[in-house]
Amino acid sequence: MERRWIVLGLLFLGIVISYMDRGNLSIAAVPIMQEFALTPAQMGLLLSSFFWTYAVFQVPGGALLDRFGIRKLYAGAFLLWCLASAAIGWARSFEEMFALRLLLGMGEAIAPLASMSFIKQNFDEREQGLPTAIYVAGLTMGPALGALLGSSLIEWLGWRAMFLATGLGGCLWVVPWWLLAPRGATAAASQTEGSLLEFLKQPVAWGLSLSVFFYSYFWYFVLTWVPAYLMQAHGFPNLKMGLTMALPLAGMAVVNLAGGAWADRVLRGAAEPLLLRRRFVCAGFSMASILMGLIWVPRGGPVIWVLLASLMGVGIGAGNYWAMSQSAVPRALVGRALGFQNMMAQVAGAVAPLATGYLLGDGQNYTVAILVAGASPLIAVGALLLFVRGEG
Repeated sequence: MERRWIVLGLLFLGIVISYMDRGNLSIAAVPIMQEFALTPAQMGLLLSSFFWTYAVFQVPGGALLDRFGIRKLYAGAFLLWCLASAAIGWARSFEEMFALRLLLGMGEAIAPLASMSFIKQNFDEREQGLPTAIYVAGLTMGPALGALLGSSLIEWLGWRAMFLATGLGGCLWVVPWWLLAPRGATAAASQTEGSLLEFLKQPVAWGLSLSVFFYSYFWYFVLTWVPAYLMQAHGFPNLKMGLTMALPLAGMAVVNLAGGAWADRVLRGAAEPLLLRRRFVCAGFSMASILMGLIWVPRGGPVIWVLLASLMGVGIGAGNYWAMSQSAVPRALVGRALGFQNMMAQVAGAVAPLATGYLLGDGQNYTVAILVAGASPLIAVGALLLFVRGEG
């Protein structure tokens, strides 16, 4: 097997661990709210805080990757976030948890940039769909495994032990990464420097920025508040909640891989791969809006089918979205430009849980929050159709 595919496998595993660690708070939200007597608004603030530092460090992290490469930078960031996640298991106050979530976001900021930068530098444009889909599959398998493992650990050992076990266990990933990751700077660093500002003036950059914000609002609503929604609005116990989250996310991962491979096959010999990928993205994001159907599901009803249909739509669109983004980004700007795109995604990640906490109110009514989240992918589709009209 080519070394680039082995490294890609490690990047996939790193993203799985990343999403497990960031998602643990969502899985443990209800028992933590009970233990610390937190309101929905306070829990929304905790869920949001991760994304503050995660967003702030995207562009600086991308610049560091362009200059120094991914091996040492990713290894150090990985250890930082794993230890921060584990330390939440020892937290004794809202303030301590808040600080540790900020530290977690800082560490995890490098993960998506390192992954997409590696794909951009090591795979041709028309073969980037499957590698990007493998990366995006980590975004879904992480929450899926986290929901199953986290809910089980909470049920057996409590939420504190869950944070300790997953955080410390993740540190083992650094050993194979250190041995196998590429050394030195990326190819982009040796090329003529481009201007991020000039790229951001182009309409394609506006379309990508708007679409990633609204698609990410939907995605982070699902990851941060749907576990609590299942427990509060439908009365699911921990293990049933974990299974109900895990199955649609696993289905999303499978569809994502198939969609990436299918798009790569369709794109062979195509004149404008960016526009063809846009069709996959728009179709998938439109299907994701099925999430709004949750407001008509009665208490204890078949929510899993609505979640499955919605997340399978995201599976069709997400991998192709990031492959499309890479096609639009100049090679010499890959770290910074994708860092900016991911920063916009994480701004949405900060807004979604915070806004949802306030939309719920003291009555914890999810109707408006679900409608806002379900409409967001449709706005993302509109931005792509309006601004992404040809090769960037």
